[in-house]
Amino acid sequence: MSTETKDMTEGVSTEFNWRGGVIGGAAGSIVMGLLITAMNSPTLAVAIPSLYTLAPPPSLALGFVVHIFHGVVLGLVFAGAVGALGIADRTQLIGVGVGWGVITWAVLAALIMPLWLSAVGSPASPPFPNFAPPSLLWHVVYGVVLGVVYSVLDQ
Repeated sequence: MSTETKDMTEGVSTEFNWRGGVIGGAAGSIVMGLLITAMNSPTLAVAIPSLYTLAPPPSLALGFVVHIFHGVVLGLVFAGAVGALGIADRTQLIGVGVGWGVITWAVLAALIMPLWLSAVGSPASPPFPNFAPPSLLWHVVYGVVLGVVYSVLDQ
């Protein structure tokens, strides 16, 4: 059962499964957060909350909350994009999820996050640009989980 929002504006469909985006984004960010915690917990405990000057002190719980919020917002953007493009095939949704993970890694994690952390004076500010392979892995995992959950909820 799909939850859809429909609007026709000048022949462009804005139909999308917002519930799949929210739940898929949350699930993807939880799995990604667990992977980050296992591989490099300061990323989640210091860097993520530092984006909003919420650390230091380190807080893994606060980092998870912020990270899940980001995952949900990005899941909604994913849902809007695949809805606008009319992508409904499960394999394609998972593939687009992987691509979305790579895009969010390259733009948000590797380029914007280092600048943002530097601007707020975070002690966890990485070098610019920060094309770290572990971060790519984390974001691809996020995209796979998002694509899988979205495709299941879009049936």
